[in-house]
Amino acid sequence: MYKYKIFNNIASEGIDYLVKENLTLNEDEPEAILLRSKVLSENNFNDQLLCIGRAGAGVNNIPIDIASKRGVVVFNTPGANANAVKELVLCGLFLSSRGIIQGNSFAKSLAIDEVSEFNSRIENEKKNFKGSELYGKTLGVVGLGAIGSMVAQSADALGMKLIGYDPYISIDAAWRLPKEVQKANSIEELVGSSDFISIHVPLVDSTKNLISKDLLKHFKRGSKLINLSRGGIVNNNDVIEALQNETLSVFVTDFPSIELAQRANDSGDIILLPHIGASTSEAEVNCAVMAAEQVVDFLKNGNILNSVNFPRIKLSRSTDHRLIVINKNEPGMIGKIAEFIANKKLNISDMVNKSRDGIAINLIDLDSEPSKELIESLKKIEHVLSVRVC
Repeated sequence: MYKYKIFNNIASEGIDYLVKENLTLNEDEPEAILLRSKVLSENNFNDQLLCIGRAGAGVNNIPIDIASKRGVVVFNTPGANANAVKELVLCGLFLSSRGIIQGNSFAKSLAIDEVSEFNSRIENEKKNFKGSELYGKTLGVVGLGAIGSMVAQSADALGMKLIGYDPYISIDAAWRLPKEVQKANSIEELVGSSDFISIHVPLVDSTKNLISKDLLKHFKRGSKLINLSRGGIVNNNDVIEALQNETLSVFVTDFPSIELAQRANDSGDIILLPHIGASTSEAEVNCAVMAAEQVVDFLKNGNILNSVNFPRIKLSRSTDHRLIVINKNEPGMIGKIAEFIANKKLNISDMVNKSRDGIAINLIDLDSEPSKELIESLKKIEHVLSVRVC
């Protein structure tokens, strides 16, 4: 019976799934951890830990290098909160183009008791909040994964022109894109052609400060930037400078900072949201259930669908005895593992090996149950990180 530990408020539907699959809560020696924003350290990695399920897409709160060295699979849930983020991007498009927030603040500020005077002020001032329509404008989408492709679909329905950039787009993501999406050959080409730019890339070393002075000088003058991805992707000080020189006309972000808040108090060109992109009850449930399902499938079958440090791997069970071997991705490992199994007179019914970067995983179905002696022998092979039977 596998054990789990929970950090943060994971939706009850996810926990219910773990319980239904006969996992038990254990704070000290869990094989699985489920979390949202909890920042993990090496102290959170007990010797029994096999996997971590992140109920969300970003994993910058998890030390991936430590997990990989220990052979711990880190799952995330890309796409589970995609609809929630997409809807807020659409909201950002409207808020940045129509003076909605400013008009609302003005209307609420009128402390006038006389009806005719009140109506007169509303009519006289409404010209100050005139905006522009989205129809016919160009939206540039940087990152065309689950969220980016959904944003493109919705913007297409609004009659916007679309241009996209993603050098790492998957085949599945490409299928989801409207045929109207024009491919940009570079991010510089995209930002120079777009009235609105929406960012949908993960925060990794290559995307940190992606939106900075060097790129902002290529933006179409007066364009609007929306960042509901990660705060570190945008250099806030450079964006403030771009707003001051009117390279940008509006910046919408889900990642407030002191410097942005200070400018937002004095101007209407910054719209700050308190990190609510995925804050819907539906998204929280979707993420929790998806994380729980992935953790259970790995614990019971060794299958991996969405991992940030392990390869995708899946094998339909052909026997009741599955051996899961995780090792460093070194030459000759498959042969060594198979030789040890053969020496114990065990027959391999089916197997699959997948590798990613410096790590590999083997799912091996055996015709009969492996002995404890075999498992201990496999663990002693150089470069083997973990061995278990499920």
